[in-house]
Amino acid sequence: MKIKADLSKLRGFTLIELMVAIVIIGILAAVALPSYQNHVRQSNRAIAKAILHENAQFMEQFYTANNQYDATVGGDGIVNTVDDVAVAPPITQSPRTGVVQYAISLQAVTNTTFTLQAVPQGSMAGDICGTLTLTNTGVQGAGGDVASCWNR
Repeated sequence: MKIKADLSKLRGFTLIELMVAIVIIGILAAVALPSYQNHVRQSNRAIAKAILHENAQFMEQFYTANNQYDATVGGDGIVNTVDDVAVAPPITQSPRTGVVQYAISLQAVTNTTFTLQAVPQGSMAGDICGTLTLTNTGVQGAGGDVASCWNR
């Protein structure tokens, strides 16, 4: 007994249908990829801002305990003026682990003022917001538009 295949019932995709599907996927990818990359940049920026605030809180705690931002205090509670050492922020990169997106540092420290800064690194180096800053009075700064960089 021979089985005869009825070729008229076999169906598949034509080359035109396949090409249309590929073009549609390409258009969706072209629209979605920049949006995704922007979301990733905003997320990395949000992490850096949170770390700046956390370091600022550390500095305020240090000030509360020592009445100044820029030196360590000896065990007797008296500032050791012989070997004053600038206090260092506890978190020096964003994110805390993994690939560094921002380098966090303490700048312009005096007895009564400080400025924390987050300098973009790696994939964030070309970010439109540039270096983010935060002072002891809560003044926020950025290399770009401060309102859009800090409020998003």
